[in-house]
Amino acid sequence: MRNTVSSPTLTNQVMEMIRQDILLGELAPGQKLVVADLKSRYDVGASPIREALVQLSWKKYVNFTPQKGCWVAPISIVELEDLFETNLVLSKVLLKRAIENGDESWELNILTSFHKLCRINPAEADVDLSEWEERHSQFHLALLEGSCSPVMLDLYREVYEQIERYRHIWVCRNRHYEERYHDNGEHEAMMKAVLSRNSEQALALLDEHSQRAVEMIKAYL
Repeated sequence: MRNTVSSPTLTNQVMEMIRQDILLGELAPGQKLVVADLKSRYDVGASPIREALVQLSWKKYVNFTPQKGCWVAPISIVELEDLFETNLVLSKVLLKRAIENGDESWELNILTSFHKLCRINPAEADVDLSEWEERHSQFHLALLEGSCSPVMLDLYREVYEQIERYRHIWVCRNRHYEERYHDNGEHEAMMKAVLSRNSEQALALLDEHSQRAVEMIKAYL
């Protein structure tokens, strides 16, 4: 018999399993989440399921409706554009501060994350797009981490995590199209502008990169 009270570790494990299924589309936007079904799906008790759903609601992955239940959060172009606009505002402030305050370790982290990103070509037919997406997010975070603004960085991570749902839709559906993603040298150009401390150029490139990402994802919604 399972314990009625779940451990934080078990709850986190269950939350991550549900989150991954949402990201991968196994649990579709708008789908109702029934605790009994999730117990069977993940082979765990009701308590960690309920606690995981509460935590996922804080992260905007699921929605609760009083007296009715819980659903996977819906997606929309309006929300996509709002999230990217918020992300861009935060990114520009953080990037400007990082260029002003970043030290040698910050520069080395940017170079390392860029090298890892370049090791995967998203245009190849058999590419692991999920791994590429992870390295892509690490590169963008590396650009900003020299900002010395921990509170704003936390806000950035929170917004980026919500954007991750939309990016995974693009990643999953992009697999079925012959025309694959090319970054057109955008990441290398951003890296060089940031490391040369050229704020004006770096911010302009960031803006173009963000707008292109929005348009690409919108095409797959």
